[in-house]
Amino acid sequence: MSDNPFASPEDLSAQGAGTPAVPQSPNTVITQELPDTGIATPVTPTQARPDAVVAFPIAEPLAPAATPPARARLGAGAVAAIAGGALILGALGGFGAAFAYDQVTEDSAQTSGTSVLPAADSSGSRQLEDGSVAQVAAAVLPSVVSIEASSADGRASTGSGFVVREDGYIVTNNHVVEGADGSIKVLFEDGTIVDASVVGTTADYDLAVLKIDKTGLTPLTLADSDQVVVGDPVIAIGSPLGLDSTVTTGIVSSLHRPVTTSSESGDSSSFMDAIQTDAAINPGNSGGPLIDSAGQVIGINSAIASTATSGTQAGSVGLGFAIPSNQVRRTVEELIATGTATYPVIGVMVDGTNQDEGVLVATEVDGQPGVVPGGPADEAGIKGGDIITAIDGRAITRSDDLVVAIRAKAPGDTVTLTVKRDGKEQDITVTLASNTDVSFGDEDSEQQPAPNDDDSN
Repeated sequence: MSDNPFASPEDLSAQGAGTPAVPQSPNTVITQELPDTGIATPVTPTQARPDAVVAFPIAEPLAPAATPPARARLGAGAVAAIAGGALILGALGGFGAAFAYDQVTEDSAQTSGTSVLPAADSSGSRQLEDGSVAQVAAAVLPSVVSIEASSADGRASTGSGFVVREDGYIVTNNHVVEGADGSIKVLFEDGTIVDASVVGTTADYDLAVLKIDKTGLTPLTLADSDQVVVGDPVIAIGSPLGLDSTVTTGIVSSLHRPVTTSSESGDSSSFMDAIQTDAAINPGNSGGPLIDSAGQVIGINSAIASTATSGTQAGSVGLGFAIPSNQVRRTVEELIATGTATYPVIGVMVDGTNQDEGVLVATEVDGQPGVVPGGPADEAGIKGGDIITAIDGRAITRSDDLVVAIRAKAPGDTVTLTVKRDGKEQDITVTLASNTDVSFGDEDSEQQPAPNDDDSN
């Protein structure tokens, strides 16, 4: 049996051929950001449910150099054990003294000079096993970067990113560069440091695209994240705690995990239909790639769940979340083309106070109808008071489940909503529209809960 954790992957060079312009109900997770530690600073989660998991975006504030570890000392117990051992040896000394003396004398007579420990065979270069973690990491690391973003007031944070186009485009998380009105530096594995500028950002998907004045780079290929299954082996690469080019491994623990994070200012939220992994992810990993056994990107590491409380540093407990690569592809291509990104909506307000099965479509919110007149849901026949129980066969139990499932699509896509009306279920097909084409009356209502805790989609 092979020790290779990745079974029979395809050759990396073959995978990279023909790469396009951008190389190709679960429990809701409520996230908060870390307080007063850098550009990505935490806020207290609002209206968190008792069963919700608290998670943290993982940009890392710059920290002082680590103190070298102190030399290990022997404790009292160890001293006692050694002393006890000496007593035992002393008791045995009389019994074996003559034999031991004869053996030492004989060995000394046969050995001349200083003893030399066996040496490893270092002839020839080591060949990395195809598909091994070492081989995948060696191929991917040159395309992964560490990012340092600073603000005018002197604050700075570090995160990770990776090359998506050979002409200098790099993707990372929005919260890594959010509020960075100073310099942005990009560090490559070979030690090269270059300045970067922001091409576009979106807080809605927590993604950002940077541009550096450098060509001939090797972009990473974005895999089809719809093909990912639970149990797939993965590699997380990034700069946790500022330690660039760090590689950790794990598996895909779950799919379609609804994760919500708040921006630094708290005035917008990001929604992701996340890939969950147990690969060690820590502050500073934000924006780094989650890699499959073929060396392709299946997601961008963005948040972690943690037992840490507000005001304390979060760390890995084996619950990390990544933005799926299919979502990354659509959003990054849009950011490169226009500098901004849209997201799909169905044009309804949902009543977040509903405690019954499914998601209740509001009848009215602050004088506005719960179903936007002329919007996708209205045209499809959705009505206020309807209860949405599934989307494309996937059970919906909370409003966040519905939001992330819709945000994982693109404007123009069609979805099938299972709706309960007057005690009877029916399937209704809805064509998603861009958020720029649907008005909820309140420009902020598409991203923020309304005062009565209704969400818009």
